[in-house]
Formats: sequence, structure tokens, C-alpha cells
Amino acid sequence: MTEGRGRRVIVGMSGGVDSSVAALLLKEQGYEVVGLFMKNWEDDDTDEYCTSRQDLVDAVSVADKIGIEIEAVNFSAEYKERVFSNFLSEYQAGRTPNPDVLCNAEIKFRAFLDHALNLGAHFIATGHYAQVRETDGRHELLKAEDGTKDQSYFLYRLNQRQLSKTLFPLGGLYKRDVREIARKAGLPTFAKKDSTGICFIGERPFREFLNRYLPARPGNMETLDGKVVGRHTGLMFHTIGQRHGLGIGGAGEPWFVAGKDLARNVLLVVQGHDHPALYRERLSATDLTWVSGEAPHCHWVYGAKTRYRQADAPCSLARVTDGTCEVEFAQPQWAITPGQSVVIYESRVCLGGGVIQ
Repeated sequence: MTEGRGRRVIVGMSGGVDSSVAALLLKEQGYEVVGLFMKNWEDDDTDEYCTSRQDLVDAVSVADKIGIEIEAVNFSAEYKERVFSNFLSEYQAGRTPNPDVLCNAEIKFRAFLDHALNLGAHFIATGHYAQVRETDGRHELLKAEDGTKDQSYFLYRLNQRQLSKTLFPLGGLYKRDVREIARKAGLPTFAKKDSTGICFIGERPFREFLNRYLPARPGNMETLDGKVVGRHTGLMFHTIGQRHGLGIGGAGEPWFVAGKDLARNVLLVVQGHDHPALYRERLSATDLTWVSGEAPHCHWVYGAKTRYRQADAPCSLARVTDGTCEVEFAQPQWAITPGQSVVIYESRVCLGGGVIQ
């Protein structure tokens, strides 16, 4: 295949199977492919919890097998300023942020894109499961063919400039096929386990990590009518809908986190997965980003995700201003969590979204 002939693409290679196959497919399509390994975290980059050293070795091994150049670039300063500082401030404010969304917008598709263009690239590419389609001069972000792996939720902040310069070679493939392509090509990452969790935390205990940056303030756990049923070690360690780790004994149904009273430093808890306090029919979101550059129409029927892997929930936009939007759901939604993102879809097209308040 020669569709990429004469065009240079720089592929973000993480050392995983997805980005390995993305690079391989683009090379087979005739692109001039260069791999780029991004280092985004340095504070405690030890082998005990951080896999970056092994990931770099794997990325270099894949590049050697494919026959492409690869370089490593350090974006840890940009990451700390643009992503990690927001992560800490959100937890300090009692919310539960999603740093992967901000990392994509600020590092993988901004700092990386700028770096690649300075190296003479026509495009950048990643191993994300998503698709880009150009329609009437505008670029649309689409869900991946493999609905179980679709990552458009994490990419909703991408804009027209970023999408116009981005290739997602895996968007039309299923994960099982990606691994098979890697196996047949003899790529050393074909059976490598997918990475999970927040990149800078890795496999380390979350509370231990967060305690190093934010002071924990213990307080009471209370029912909605004010009865004290336990103690928490810090509001920042808990999220709406959380069941495990509360340490509340007694008979009856399991306990769940229903809210946070920041003024009193109290964690509000209820019994039962289907307690009414865990459901919301509407939400407010800020820090809005729309892929097309324009907000969707109000009162039309859309689908929305308030967390990754959630099925699209029918909804409408009741109000959209420059800074906020109101989302109304056809059915009450469980455990809507401040700090997470609500992402709006029209069928397979990701329209954008914002941060839940």
C-alpha cells in the first residue's frame, strides 16, 4: 500500500501492543514512520511501581523489528504544570478528576503534536481506539469499531487542528485482531498486558501516593439524617458511589458514598446500591470543549457518558452558555461524580463535553 508515500508520521509509542501495531500498519501503508517515546513523570520513577524503563526498552525493540527510527522525549515539566497540578487542585476541592482526559488534550495531542510538527511531520498517530472522519471540511471524532475498547471518551477535548493532524490506525480494528497482527509480525509486545490506572501512580497504593502531596483531614462519616456511623481518613480518598474501603460494619445492605460536605469535612453515606440519593436526573458541567468548535443544539436527543465504559444514556442539553451546560437525562443516572467528565454523543460521533460540577 502506498497511501502514505511521501508523508511523515510520528507515532507515539508507549511500549504497548496497540502503539506497536499502529506504527507497523502505518509503515505498511507507505508512510515515513518515526517512533516517539514520551516520558511524562520523573518524581519517583523507580522500577518498583513505574514501568517506564521497561516500556522504553519494549518500544525500542519494536522499532528495531519494524525498521523505524525512534527517539525519546521528556514532557515531565509540561505534564506537571498542565496535568498534575490540576489533578491535585481537583482532589483538594473534593472532586474526583480524570487526568487521562487532560493528558490527551495537553500532552499527547498538544506538546507531542507541536514537537512532531517541528520535526517535519505531516501527522501524528497513537494507538488509541477511535476514528477521525472529515465531513464538509470539518473533522469529526468517532467511536472505535470495537465498542469494548472505544477511547473517544478520553479524547473529547481534541479540537479541529489536533484532529486534522491525527491518525488512529486501530480505529477500525478489534483488540483481538491487533494482538494477532502483532503476533504474526513477530513484535515482542504481542502478548504484553495492557496498562491500567493513572500513569503517574502506576501500581503503587493510591492513598500513599496522594498523602505525599496533600494533607489528609480525617472526619466523620454520617448518614443523610446526621447519624455518625464511622470515620474517614480524608475526603479526597473517596468518590461518589464507592462501596469498598468504608469500614462500616453492622447489619443490612452495603454502604455507599453519596456525597461530601466539604464545609464540615463529612463523608455522607447511604445503605443500598439503589438508594435514591445515589441517582441524579440532571447535572451541570463546566470547562466545556466542543470538537466542532460549536455547541450542540439544545433540547435535541443525544447520548451521554458520565464515566468510561458506561453505555450512552439518552439525554438533552437543557442550557448551554460559554461556560456551562445543563444535561437532563431521560432516566436517573447512578453515582454522577463531580470532577469526572460528561461526554456527549450523537450516534457514533463524539461532540465534546465538560467537567461535572
